[in-house]
Amino acid sequence: MQSSITPLSHAERIDRVRLIRAENVGPVTFMRLMERFGTATAALAALPELAKRGGRTAPLRVPGKAEVEREAAALDRMGGRWLFRGEAEYPGPLAVLDDAPPVLSLLGFPALLLRPCVGIVGARNASIVGRKMAEKLGRDLAEAGFTVVSGLARGIDTAAHQGALAGGMNGGGTVAVVAGGVDIIYPPENADLYRDIAQRGAVLAESPLGTEPQARHFPRRNRLISGLSLGVVVVEAAVKSGSLITARFAAEQGREVFAVPGSPLDPRAQGCNRLIKEGAGLVENADDVITHLQGSLRGPMAEPAGGQYRSTHPLTEDEVELAKARRLVGECLSPSPVLIDEVVRGCQLSAGVVMTVLLEMELAGRLQRHPGGQVSLI
Repeated sequence: MQSSITPLSHAERIDRVRLIRAENVGPVTFMRLMERFGTATAALAALPELAKRGGRTAPLRVPGKAEVEREAAALDRMGGRWLFRGEAEYPGPLAVLDDAPPVLSLLGFPALLLRPCVGIVGARNASIVGRKMAEKLGRDLAEAGFTVVSGLARGIDTAAHQGALAGGMNGGGTVAVVAGGVDIIYPPENADLYRDIAQRGAVLAESPLGTEPQARHFPRRNRLISGLSLGVVVVEAAVKSGSLITARFAAEQGREVFAVPGSPLDPRAQGCNRLIKEGAGLVENADDVITHLQGSLRGPMAEPAGGQYRSTHPLTEDEVELAKARRLVGECLSPSPVLIDEVVRGCQLSAGVVMTVLLEMELAGRLQRHPGGQVSLI
């Protein structure tokens, strides 16, 4: 681990935002580009040629420097800031994930993200009992020094945030992860709560300023709630609830999953009861969560400090070899997701060559990445 952190230059920060906002560049592709080129400036310069090699004919859309500079100024006027993966204030549990956002927008106190976090999620149409339970869990966890992470939604999320704000004087607090831009209040009826969290806790977003939340944004938001947390507590959830998506992300990320049991006659309890049957920790109070997480507190998750990227795969520039690899990789892929490791074995190529071809195909808009290191043709 590095003993010190090399600050990012202003130009590199602007270019990292431009890179992650470029067409066909997601968090995993961003990482592959940074591992290969070392800086966002160099990666941006290479994008057109890489996309062309992957079969793209039209230019990639990349935000201009002036556009990103305007967003940086607007965020600064709001009292917010960007957190870049690899910097000291970027939350460690999130940083270890392959699809961690390269940059987050933050309003409020970044120190809350460095405390042990617990996610609390549940039904929007929550019962009175469910809301009381979520509020008490939020309050008790905050009083114990945890940061309560939720999504600012109606129902359980709202109650958990309110409880954590009330119990936060002992070092805990709450973080609201929003699906749109950090400046967009959704739902509108939580405007007062949003402002309270921005002043006393933290509001966090992956999307650019001004982004109105859409249905496709919420699963991405849910993976951040679980990724920030040592464990996620589901208070009320129907069998097709979005809260179960958050629980699934938590399990895939190696985090603890907890659930509050409920009456079998209440549809809002069916999802939680199913989670418990499948092995989730049964929660009756905050102590059930705290006791279970004691081991995680002794070994916090974090990536090495510093924002510098170094190549992890030897990447060939031999065009003859790459041409052969493009044909073999293309034959191995289909619209059905397949593990990248299987592509490497099936093509009998080095991992570095396969990664290069997949990178080219994704930038060309021909490849889609899936959770668990899988890819498919579009």
